[in-house]
Amino acid sequence: MLKIGLTGGIASGKSVVAARLAELGAVLVDADALAREVVEPGTPGLARVVEAFGPEMLDEAGRLDRARLGAVVFGDAAKLAVLNGIVHPLVREAAAGIVAAAGDGDIVVQDIPLLVETGQGNSFHLVLVVDAPDDVRIRRMAEHRGMTPGEADSRMAAQASREQRNAAADVVLDNAGTRDQLLAMVDSLWADRLRPFADNLRRGVRARRTDGPVLRAHQADWAYQAARIGARILAAAPGDILGVDHIGSTAVPGLAAKDVLDLQVTVPDLAVADRIGPALAAAGFPSVPGVQADTPKPEQPDPEQWQKRFHANADPGRAVNLHVRAAGTPGWRYALLFRDWLRSDPAAVVMYEAHKRELSARHSGDTGTARYADAKEPWFTDVAWPLMEEWARRTGWVPPSYPVRR
Repeated sequence: MLKIGLTGGIASGKSVVAARLAELGAVLVDADALAREVVEPGTPGLARVVEAFGPEMLDEAGRLDRARLGAVVFGDAAKLAVLNGIVHPLVREAAAGIVAAAGDGDIVVQDIPLLVETGQGNSFHLVLVVDAPDDVRIRRMAEHRGMTPGEADSRMAAQASREQRNAAADVVLDNAGTRDQLLAMVDSLWADRLRPFADNLRRGVRARRTDGPVLRAHQADWAYQAARIGARILAAAPGDILGVDHIGSTAVPGLAAKDVLDLQVTVPDLAVADRIGPALAAAGFPSVPGVQADTPKPEQPDPEQWQKRFHANADPGRAVNLHVRAAGTPGWRYALLFRDWLRSDPAAVVMYEAHKRELSARHSGDTGTARYADAKEPWFTDVAWPLMEEWARRTGWVPPSYPVRR
């Protein structure tokens, strides 16, 4: 199943998005609704709230007086933390039961107001953030909830900032406009990305790629995307993966590149790589048949030393290649050395980009990148290899080490 985390600040329009996704066929897990259910009369949750905040938090019917409790905790970080410590575990337990009942091909959307604050982003294939400027949200809270500007500011201050939420997002839905504009964005996202992503996951295949070798100017956001996806990959098999590194052209500032993120997943050996294959596939990165090795280089020609496992993203909205290699092998070392050499040598970046642009132009009519990639191999061996090895000797470069995970 495809797991989506949906969040957004108060009055951002998150509830509108959640309702639309449910209309389109998603299994909706509403954290706000569950938060109310877990403190209904007679529940252990309500008993713990009363124990922590006193019986005056109940109304005459014995139900939780949310307005009174809100006035107590909002603006008081310590008391809010106590309340969250009671409610959040109960909500997660209830949400897990709904997710467990969903089918393999379902799209499960978990509507979690404090997703970023509680650090749950790595639990999902994608995080969707509904965003709106602060002044727009304050106006909405005044118009629809009767809040004063001070009350609105207090509610917003109790949540993550816009910048924090958007940094955690795979998709940001801009809700500064009309409701119809927001719904159109949701419909497009469902048809073009979420539904195909779910189908690819169910079938265990990577997203189809038909673009040729089109180079883009370096994007500063590539590093942030790689870090976010790398954390998600690490969470898929934390006991087996030693590290995840951003490699390839998108990892080199200033270098033009195809809009494909290359990540190296370091494991102790290929037996571990094979064992975690299903976990990577479930996380959105199925294995790609037929790609099992890198091209050997002259000083280390043994093909057995260049074996790897290759996975790619099932998400049609973000192309990612995973190169799963054993720590210390030649291919593992080459990927890290090549990246660090380019990062340190502006002249090497200019030289490599010129070569890439020449080959990109030559293969501009291709509907894939295989021939472009094959055409680069002689340059890697004949030009890059001696230059980067000389740089490594001169600078004393050594590859990173990783703590052993148990």
